[in-house]
Amino acid sequence: MANLVLYPFTQCYTQGFDISRNFMGSHHQISEGKARSPAPVALVTGSARRLGSAIARYLHDKGYDVVLHYRQSKAQTQALLAALNTQRPGSAHAIQAPLSLHTDYQALMDSVMTAAGRLDLLVNNASAFFPTPVGQISVDDFQQLFDSNVAGPLLLSQAAGDELARHRGSIVNLVDIHADKPLKGYPVYSMAKAANAMMVKSLAKELAPHVRVNGVAPGCILWPEESNANTELTDQSQQDILSRIALGRTGSPQDIAEAVYFLATAEYVTGHILVVDGGRSLNM
Repeated sequence: MANLVLYPFTQCYTQGFDISRNFMGSHHQISEGKARSPAPVALVTGSARRLGSAIARYLHDKGYDVVLHYRQSKAQTQALLAALNTQRPGSAHAIQAPLSLHTDYQALMDSVMTAAGRLDLLVNNASAFFPTPVGQISVDDFQQLFDSNVAGPLLLSQAAGDELARHRGSIVNLVDIHADKPLKGYPVYSMAKAANAMMVKSLAKELAPHVRVNGVAPGCILWPEESNANTELTDQSQQDILSRIALGRTGSPQDIAEAVYFLATAEYVTGHILVVDGGRSLNM
């Protein structure tokens, strides 16, 4: 079993991709447990940055207590944690853990329960994203992409199932429009997201009627970070993509956060993947 390290975050302290290709840690670190609250609790994986941060902030604004999961982005998690707890003291907690085939997911869930006392919503957001051109695909590339996009969400959902059922909670996966139409140069990522989409439908059957399972498939929301040379897009590439979006622009992280919240609260919706792509799928 992975070692758990309990520690308090002080006041000295956002598809978001919070998974590094080179991090091999296997321990869990969590914030010190607080008094239990009747507020619903959401666990958002990969919540330190980008889409994950926006989702965590939005859910918090809507009254959820949040557990912020991260893998390496400690400083960004601490900053977000402090901001949320300044708004509503004791309403945010943090947990550090890898998401892989080798993670002890029951220990991870025990950490969530120690920190927050309950779980009503699991948002499987954390995702690795990098190109794997045919001829250059390695076993390590395959494992990292399937660990974060398939194994992690599936095994964490399994570990969280009983607690979510207790509160008639829900799971929302961050899928991708390329689960249906593969992205050239990214075959392994596209395959992993296709498995993630099938996971949504399969778990919706397996966990019914007490847990609803849905997904959000973002289109062009945030450009890849410039620091990642493997995924950087030229201005011309960006314009080519925009020209194929019916609404003629990128979306915003807020669009994705609103979709997650809708599915989390839509009590007669399960097994559904909500596409949020400005109409890009019409021209793929």
